[in-house]
Amino acid sequence: MLISDVPDLAHTRPRPVHWVATATAMAGVVALAGLLQPGAATASQTGPKPLREASGGTGGAPLPAPDPAAAAFPLECGPIGTVVTQHAQGDLDGDGNPETVAVVRCDAGSGTPPSGVYVLTRTEKGEPRVVATLVDPRDKLTVAPGLAVQDRMIRATLFGYSSPSVPSCCPDEESDVVWQWKNGAFLRTDLPGAAGTGTSGS
Repeated sequence: MLISDVPDLAHTRPRPVHWVATATAMAGVVALAGLLQPGAATASQTGPKPLREASGGTGGAPLPAPDPAAAAFPLECGPIGTVVTQHAQGDLDGDGNPETVAVVRCDAGSGTPPSGVYVLTRTEKGEPRVVATLVDPRDKLTVAPGLAVQDRMIRATLFGYSSPSVPSCCPDEESDVVWQWKNGAFLRTDLPGAAGTGTSGS
């Protein structure tokens, strides 16, 4: 004779009041699960990763673009400080809120100090924060007038030097470049037909 491992449940037949309690508990669990689900904008696993780690967005009108004049840039300029020579604004990651791209250099009284190009976004408190360095001043490049953000791409003309013997006043290399936010990083593309001699004008 086989003995079942399942206990005899005949004496535990549920009464109507048990069914009501169970249904009520299940309804509560379903409602709680609905509240804990991520919103449509964050639940999707496709598309580019947003630039800002904490946008502070409200889902309404776009936030103002970050103010480069209020940002702290990673330049070592000593007592002379920094100066923002150009900036452009636009939505680079498609989240509906604009970022700011700023060209910054040391505020030297003469000469042509190298430029840095930085992308700014906003913290939860609305403060500007550098989230990417596109051009490091250590690369000894300057940026021509005409920095722009178009079609979620950053466009710029860079002037550089073919050797250390080239005077800083007279860069002899020129590159038209674009950066685009893809897969969590800014990818740079050098456009053809931009090599040659240029003047910085910064």
